[in-house]
Amino acid sequence: MLTLAAFEEACEAVKNVTMETKLVYSEYLSEQTQNKVYLKPENMQFTGAYKVRGAYYKISTLSSEEREKGLITASAGNHAQGVAYAAKCFGAGATIVMPTTTPLIKVNRTKSYGAEVVLYGDVYDEACAKAYELAKEHGYTFIHPFDDPAVATGQGTIAMEIVKELPLVDYILVPIGGGGLAAGVSTLAKMLNPKIKVIGVEPAGADCMKESFREGKVVTLPEVNTIADGTAVKTPGSNIFPYIKKNLDDIITVEDDELIVAFLDMVENHKMIVENSGLLTVAALKHLDVKDKKIVSILSGGNMDVITMSMVVQQGLIFRDRIFTVSVLLPDKPGELTRVADTIAKVQGNVVKLEHNQFVSTNRNAAVELKITMEAFGTEHKHQIIQALKKNGYKPKLVQAVL
Repeated sequence: MLTLAAFEEACEAVKNVTMETKLVYSEYLSEQTQNKVYLKPENMQFTGAYKVRGAYYKISTLSSEEREKGLITASAGNHAQGVAYAAKCFGAGATIVMPTTTPLIKVNRTKSYGAEVVLYGDVYDEACAKAYELAKEHGYTFIHPFDDPAVATGQGTIAMEIVKELPLVDYILVPIGGGGLAAGVSTLAKMLNPKIKVIGVEPAGADCMKESFREGKVVTLPEVNTIADGTAVKTPGSNIFPYIKKNLDDIITVEDDELIVAFLDMVENHKMIVENSGLLTVAALKHLDVKDKKIVSILSGGNMDVITMSMVVQQGLIFRDRIFTVSVLLPDKPGELTRVADTIAKVQGNVVKLEHNQFVSTNRNAAVELKITMEAFGTEHKHQIIQALKKNGYKPKLVQAVL
């Protein structure tokens, strides 16, 4: 049961493995939404995510015999690191089953805490089935990443910290994968102050909890498709579903494209690396139809590999019209390339890449294709550059930007 006594016990326990993540006031997001927005940076935890809270508290409640059997879990990465680190603190062995799609940084960090990693399946649910199989085969003690009241209690300690630091908080936004964090945070928040609104946020391509809310029972999605790998769950937790149904006020879903833009906002305005699942609560701010409220967005984790980070930054720049590509046709004669470059330079466009295709037409004197990828300050500046090209006699066509 998620009781106040258990939450208080968990709050003391997790102090052994967590850093103090003070709320960060976001002037940028506050201005964007006309609210007072605070960030709860759980991406700054030693393991890179909040998951160590639930893992450590759960393991602390086990008997020495249960720990000595060895621990096992399934995770897309953050719970894996939480269990691996907590197991190490208790001197217990740990086996972690992770989907084959898990970012390399999460796999390597999990191994660095001394855990054995087994890669299996494309999504969490397949990895979880394998973990149960191994637990039965070897007698391991299974630590569920979300569908366990003790784990949810550990995660809920975040709510205690938020309310202590910001007693008059109006809204808490919490990411949802399987629902452990949402169950813990919403339940404790309502115990501390029933007036606090707790809103869950899911990726649109993995909205298992929203579908379950709609049906009034736990629903399994046929498939999930989202860049938010930490919340790519087909089936939410059945044990914690009643707590969420009772205490969560609403669920918002956001598209992957919104997460890409949110990543760019966090890097540029807060100098923070937040993984896609952790950005759900940032992207959701624009979906809240409220003003002049104190809102806390929980940034659940920051474990993102460099390759993914690079791709997200590039896509974010394209979505914000900071990078774009146009195609123009021009005669194949000396000076034409210089003339185009001069046109762009006069309106402060910065050329990133050029592709000069002389074989777009059999009549090279009539048409040679030039694809120009450029940097701009934003949408307005992009239109200025395009207008300058048109004014000088070119007919620029926007094409898919590829860096």
